[in-house]
Amino acid sequence: MYFLTATGKAFYDQLMEQQYVAISATKDKIAVSLRGKIKNSGKKNLDIMIEKNPYMKKIYPGDTKDAIEVFRLYEAQGEYFDISNPSNIVRDTITIGKTEAVQTGYYIGKECIRCKLCYSVCPQKCIDISSVPVTINQNHCLHCGRCAEICPKQCIEKRG
Repeated sequence: MYFLTATGKAFYDQLMEQQYVAISATKDKIAVSLRGKIKNSGKKNLDIMIEKNPYMKKIYPGDTKDAIEVFRLYEAQGEYFDISNPSNIVRDTITIGKTEAVQTGYYIGKECIRCKLCYSVCPQKCIDISSVPVTINQNHCLHCGRCAEICPKQCIEKRG
């Protein structure tokens, strides 16, 4: 993934120093977040990026685009989160490059006594109480933690 910024910005200095970025965007109840390692590509691909984003020609007319440099996010992890249908949210992990996905969310341990209290407080009803062991569908979980709070055996743990 590529993005750009002007060389005079504090953000540019931070990118050059840390070689790492965390970014997120939201549109129409869909959010994407990514965090990971970056490399400065300088002017490479700048013309392509400006061509694909024509409004940039108005922001940086003529040769003023020389104030911009391109960065490449080459190794990252993040999340796609869609709440456009409140009764059926969708969450998924995104990886770029050699990054391995880190499991996040709530997981039910083998000490579960199948009392169903977790299911009763889950806003998405994404806990499968019919499976053995009981599982949480991570692609629909809000990560609200209500299940862990109510569990009498305290066998639901947060990971990631």
